[in-house]
Amino acid sequence: MQRLSLANTPTKISKLERLSSELGKNIWIKRDDQTGTEISGNKIRKLEYSLKQAIDQGYDTVITCGGLQSNHCRATAAAAAQIGMKSILLLRVTDGTKIEGNYFLDKILGAEVIFCTPEEYRFSRNDIMNSIASKRAESGQKVYVIPEGASNGIGCMGYYSCYEEILEQERAMGVVFDDIVVATGSGGTYTGLVLANKILKGGKRITGFTVCDDAEYFTNVSLTIGKEALEYIGVNCELEQSDIHYNDKYSGIGYALSTPEELNFIAKIASLEGLILDPVYTGKAMKGLYSEIKLGTFGDSKNILFIHTGGLFGLFPKQNDFIF
Repeated sequence: MQRLSLANTPTKISKLERLSSELGKNIWIKRDDQTGTEISGNKIRKLEYSLKQAIDQGYDTVITCGGLQSNHCRATAAAAAQIGMKSILLLRVTDGTKIEGNYFLDKILGAEVIFCTPEEYRFSRNDIMNSIASKRAESGQKVYVIPEGASNGIGCMGYYSCYEEILEQERAMGVVFDDIVVATGSGGTYTGLVLANKILKGGKRITGFTVCDDAEYFTNVSLTIGKEALEYIGVNCELEQSDIHYNDKYSGIGYALSTPEELNFIAKIASLEGLILDPVYTGKAMKGLYSEIKLGTFGDSKNILFIHTGGLFGLFPKQNDFIF
C-alpha cells in the first residue's frame, strides 16, 4: 500500500544496559518517540496511510478525536498542516482546558478544536465526528474522518510496516527479539504488529499493556481492526484470539491518571537510562514489563524489544505531581 513519507524512519533500536543488568534480560528499545518533533510518536506511522487515502480521495480537511492531551490529535494537527490540509479535533474534557502540553501545540498548529464531555466521547464520538463532517459538506468542505488513534484497518498498516522494519533491523544487528512489548490505548499499533507477526511468521510474542479498558475489550478491538486490515493486505489469513496477548493489570487508576508509584518509576528510568517515558502510555507499559519480568512472566525470553511510542509533551502538565 502507498503511504506518505512524513516520519523519520527507520527509528533507532538500542539496548538499555543498566535496566537489562538489573532484570537479567536484554531489554531493547525502539525509539518511535523520535519519528519527528511535532509529529513525534507512534501515531504518525498510522497517519501516513490514513492521510494518503484522504489526499487520494480528494479531502481537504481531517477530523479526529482524543483526550485534551492526546498525542494522536497533536500529531494529526501537525501532519495535516505539513501537507496543507485543515484539521478539526474533537477533544474530551473533564476538568478545564488549560492551554499546555499537546493542547497548546494543537492551538499553535492551527487546529479547530471542538470539546465534548466524557460521556459524549465514550458513547458518541464517531457519531459526532460524522455529523460534523456531514454538516461541513453542505458548505463544500470535504472532511475525512480518522477514528481514535487512527486505529482502523488502514491505520494499523503503519505498524505492519514497522514490524517489517524491525525484521530488517534484526538482520542488520544480528539479534532476534523473542518479545515485542507496546503500550495500548486504541489497539491499532498492537494489531498491526500482531498481524505482521502472524502473516510473516515472525514467531514472536507480542504483548500489549493496556492503559485503559480491559484485555477482553481490546481483544475484540484487535479482531475487528485485523479483519479490516486484511482487506488492504490481500492475504488469506485470519487473526484469532489465540494470537492476541493483552495485559490489563497496569492501567492504574484510569486513562491519563497517574499514581505516585507510576511517576516514581518514570523518574527511576529517566535517571537510570536517560530515557524519558510518558505518564499516559509508555510509563505504565514499561512498569508493567518491569513488574512482569520480576514475576517470571518472561522467564523464557532473552531479548525483549519495547517500542517507545512517544508522549513527551503530555508529561509537562504532570510536572507538579512529581516529588523530588
